[in-house]
Amino acid sequence: MSVKTPSDVETQGSGTDFISLEEKIYRTIEMLKSAREAKANAERDVVRLRETLETREEEMDSLKSELIELKRDREEVKSRVEKMLSQIDTLVGDE
Repeated sequence: MSVKTPSDVETQGSGTDFISLEEKIYRTIEMLKSAREAKANAERDVVRLRETLETREEEMDSLKSELIELKRDREEVKSRVEKMLSQIDTLVGDE
């Protein structure tokens, strides 16, 4: 039967503590890798979304300009039709 001295117990305890610490360090390293990968993915998504937003804003500006132009054209056509109707009323009233 062997008797364990206090230094043997400390050595064994230190060995398991070291292994436990080593495992924690490796888990931390893996978590850091995952976090960096997630950050890189998020940054790529942000760039893509900003590009999409910019494109949509350009489309919206273009559509606003087109709408303004169409409203202007509508008013011009309305004015011309009213003028023609007025002339027709004048001609019909003369008869």
